Amino acid sequence: MDLETLLSFNWNIMTPEFIILGLTAVLTLLDLFMPKGQSRKILGWISLAGILAAIVALLGLLGTEATSILYDTFRLDAFASAFKLLLLVGSAMVILLAISYEPKEGIKEYRGEFYYLFLTALLGAMVMTSSSDLITLFIGLELLSISSYILAGIRKRNLQSNESAMKYVINGSLATAIMLFGMSYVYGLTGTTNIADMRGMLMTLNDTQIIYLLVLAFFMITVGVSFKLAAAPFHMWAPDVYQGAPTPVTAFLSVVSKTAGFVLFIRLLVAIFGNAATAGQGSAPILLEMQNYIAVIAGATMIIGNLVALRQRNIKRLFAYSSIAHAGYILVAISALSVFMFDSMWFYLMAYLFMNMGVFAIIQLLTEKEGSEDISHFAGLYRRSPLLAVAMSIMILSLAGIPGTAGFIGKLNIITGATVVPEPHYVLVSVMIATTVISYVYYFGIMTQMFFRPAEATEKIKIPAGVGIVLIICVIATVWFGILPNTAFDFLQNNFHEFADFMQ
Repeated sequence: MDLETLLSFNWNIMTPEFIILGLTAVLTLLDLFMPKGQSRKILGWISLAGILAAIVALLGLLGTEATSILYDTFRLDAFASAFKLLLLVGSAMVILLAISYEPKEGIKEYRGEFYYLFLTALLGAMVMTSSSDLITLFIGLELLSISSYILAGIRKRNLQSNESAMKYVINGSLATAIMLFGMSYVYGLTGTTNIADMRGMLMTLNDTQIIYLLVLAFFMITVGVSFKLAAAPFHMWAPDVYQGAPTPVTAFLSVVSKTAGFVLFIRLLVAIFGNAATAGQGSAPILLEMQNYIAVIAGATMIIGNLVALRQRNIKRLFAYSSIAHAGYILVAISALSVFMFDSMWFYLMAYLFMNMGVFAIIQLLTEKEGSEDISHFAGLYRRSPLLAVAMSIMILSLAGIPGTAGFIGKLNIITGATVVPEPHYVLVSVMIATTVISYVYYFGIMTQMFFRPAEATEKIKIPAGVGIVLIICVIATVWFGILPNTAFDFLQNNFHEFADFMQ
């Protein structure tokens, strides 16, 4: 590639990525040359400023026509912009939690590493969101994955953290290998790594042997992506990793990494197999034929996540299984393949971002103070800190899908989308409603601890600035989008136009 060609690309569409990349390089150098005993919290505030700058740059790109550069390997369309916005907002709140994070064993000596590793993971997720080629998609995935493995084990002197990182690496590597094997089949059958070119070629296939290999590739890719989503039965890593990882990393995995996982699901399975014919041109695509398979994964994920959560005493493990269950709810939207799929996914992930981030902010505050993650430490929280108890209750009610919260609107959208398709998914919707009711047991069990159990300690809880900012944003957003959901949907319609350019 000559210089003239290089300069001819519209690099403006990569402005948010360039900001995060430059910020990562700057933080690495600052951490290297800062005195060893100096606090690294300043790096956190610099990270936050950089992420906010990336959000501003992304908002400035809204309304831009779908644009591809680097020979159609990087693409900015409505889908990429919408989900990057969620990734950046979620990452900004994780940084605020990390700034306030002070575990008892101390993290001063490696706090600097956290920030630039975290930004590297964020950059990988953003690259995945805009990838229109299997190579860039895989590079983004590995950038996110490898950084996440290190972040999970960043408390180097904590055995649980070491264990969680080891399990994450082993399971993650196995899942990635299976997914890459499936991707290699698609590449071998089409002779290209470009997703748009693949889609065009697969629409005209009518060779039964090739279709058999494509179905095999679909299953392998689905297994790999299901691991990233912590969907059953590929979820067993999640509780151990969530429990052992530092709380800001757990929040990142449950919200930002999960959003990236669904981006991967859509970019790979919907974009490629949504048009791959099963019996020649004009026949039903493979994705439509595999709906029931995705529905089984969704149902199993909802059932296992909610039932196993009933037996948990560790609060982070409990919300790990809660996170698994919520992945199942979003998979209902994907398995239905309705016209509302993108809108339902985006809104639910946005609602989940705020309600789950608020929960982990309070978990971080209490587990740091008590030195334990047992659910009993929530006992009497209302007497020790009424504001924290009320904020936690709002988040829990939203996670449970109680009317008046963003979580309720999110679930309602998914249920509506699954019942308006030509072949309604009544069984799957019934499972979703039943498992949501089951979730009331453990969600309201936490509220019972907070309001109706005697407090183990009596001293008031001081709320750090970073945690306070996150809680204010999360509470307001959870209530606002529960009462006025049209503000979010109007924003979607005005700026992303129902993601009409996704398949162009």
